[in-house]
Amino acid sequence: MSALPDFGARLLRNRRLVRAPIWLYRIRAGALLGRRMMMLEHIGRTSGERRYVVLEVVDRPNPDTVVVASGFGAKAQWFRNIAVNPEVRVWLGGHRPVSGDAHVLDQHRADQVLTAYRERHPTTWQQFKLVLEETLGQPITETDTPLPLVEIRLRPNR
Repeated sequence: MSALPDFGARLLRNRRLVRAPIWLYRIRAGALLGRRMMMLEHIGRTSGERRYVVLEVVDRPNPDTVVVASGFGAKAQWFRNIAVNPEVRVWLGGHRPVSGDAHVLDQHRADQVLTAYRERHPTTWQQFKLVLEETLGQPITETDTPLPLVEIRLRPNR
């Protein structure tokens, strides 16, 4: 069992592997990855270039809001980029990208969202929690989670 978190963390650190789903969204086939995945377009904080990452949707409290987690914590490049430029675009399923504004949830709200996720997806959480703890380098607790959560408020396309 202890090999699983290490193996999962190594997979998440494999750049080619984690970037592979991006082309599905670019050809509008993101629906193949299911409703719990999305692609985030963000702007590089130093380069100013468009960057892309595929993330799991942790919560969708309403049609105009998406919550994602930063599995590598505050050191993740996309997370650092949205801190500088919170204007993003989101691909959900096979739909056109939608503009949005990203912000990090405060600790209390992050704990609430993560608790709800654990209740909705207990089996997935039990498996993925171990991998996240390996990538973060610390345990994920019931409160004061070290896992940063980001809320993206979508803006209707005009």
